[in-house]
Amino acid sequence: MDASTRSTAAVRHIVMWNVAGETPEDRDKAKAQIKTAFESLRGLIPGMTCLEIGIDVSRIDYACDVVLFSEFESAEALKAYAVHPAHLRIRDALEGLRITRHQVDYPVNGETVR
Repeated sequence: MDASTRSTAAVRHIVMWNVAGETPEDRDKAKAQIKTAFESLRGLIPGMTCLEIGIDVSRIDYACDVVLFSEFESAEALKAYAVHPAHLRIRDALEGLRITRHQVDYPVNGETVR
């Protein structure tokens, strides 16, 4: 993709997980580890303009346990995040804590992302 066709639309990246654990205490510990790990990425990822981690408090049976809300300057910045060494270290370190994963990426303000 050359500069003339590269997207400049900001992109929201939302990921939701359920966590593993035999007991509520085990699951709470996993949620806290995920939150702490992803919060450590603030300021490390070029093009990431926002990062929030939320832990579900509703405890509704169909709710996910943890949500990552992040925004990137562009689709290219999001792609670079996916392979950034700091992100990959966290992903690998949390292997086995997350048992289901849901993701949505969409352009901010309805702009077109190529």
